Amino acid sequence: MSDELNRLLEQVHDGITTFDFDGKETPCIVIEEKKYDEIMSKVAGQSLSINTDLNILQDGLGHVFVEFILTFSKGNIVEKFLINAKTDLMFFESLAKTSMLALSSPQSYYGKDNVFMIQLPRPEKAQDALDIIQNALHQRNQE
Repeated sequence: MSDELNRLLEQVHDGITTFDFDGKETPCIVIEEKKYDEIMSKVAGQSLSINTDLNILQDGLGHVFVEFILTFSKGNIVEKFLINAKTDLMFFESLAKTSMLALSSPQSYYGKDNVFMIQLPRPEKAQDALDIIQNALHQRNQE
């Protein structure tokens, strides 16, 4: 395994999951309690927008990673998460279907309490990302 691949694997965020929200599988990024509380204290009760950028990194060998960047319009918050698309493909499939993303703390009961829901401002970005991810994974499987 290359040094670059090892470096990326070490940076992958391990709090990637989905949960049932009103009958739809919804993607969720679980972040440490302290960081979650810090974000909530800066944005709670405010009207804000959250820009989502998905930067896809692929090596042509079946390894696909997505750098997921959330930029909040208030609170001077920018959060980056590296996601292994090969192992968390369901996350991106549900993101493309729902255009929703949840941030949660490890102490939360997904879909019930302590969950911050984000509506994607440009849903087509999630579908485009899913298409690129699936093509990259599919190409490797055909070789």
